[in-house]
Amino acid sequence: MHVSRLGAASLALIMAFCAPNLFAGGGDDAGSGITRSPSPHGAAVGFDGLANGDTVATPFTVHFRVEGMDIAPAGTEQANSGHHHLLIDMDELPDPNLPLPASEQLIHFGGGQTETELTLPAGEHTLQLVFADHRHVPHDPIVKSDRITITVTSSAAP
Repeated sequence: MHVSRLGAASLALIMAFCAPNLFAGGGDDAGSGITRSPSPHGAAVGFDGLANGDTVATPFTVHFRVEGMDIAPAGTEQANSGHHHLLIDMDELPDPNLPLPASEQLIHFGGGQTETELTLPAGEHTLQLVFADHRHVPHDPIVKSDRITITVTSSAAP
């Protein structure tokens, strides 16, 4: 295979502009290019009024709490702050060195919400909270709740 000097130079420029983190050294976690925001010692999140083993009728309200940190909306850079993310039926946390990807199983509360109403199908489900910074990146160390298992029943007849 023959590669011209112009082609090699073009490829080098493309790589330099499209993947600058390949050439940057240190300062980030696992080469992601993102430095995680520190969390203070003792910071914690959890559920209020909902515990492992509970049975709830759908729809139901889930209340979030945070201790040792402030709640700030996504996009608001402020030390020792962040917002909640709810993981539903996820066995593993996503890569903590990247922004948490929003999905039906990973709900962002970037407005600073501290509760939500969930409608889940009847059966067993797991819930877990992760607190993340203004960019949706988990803090270092990660501020997360224990994963709880709940049983959801059909809504009661009116």
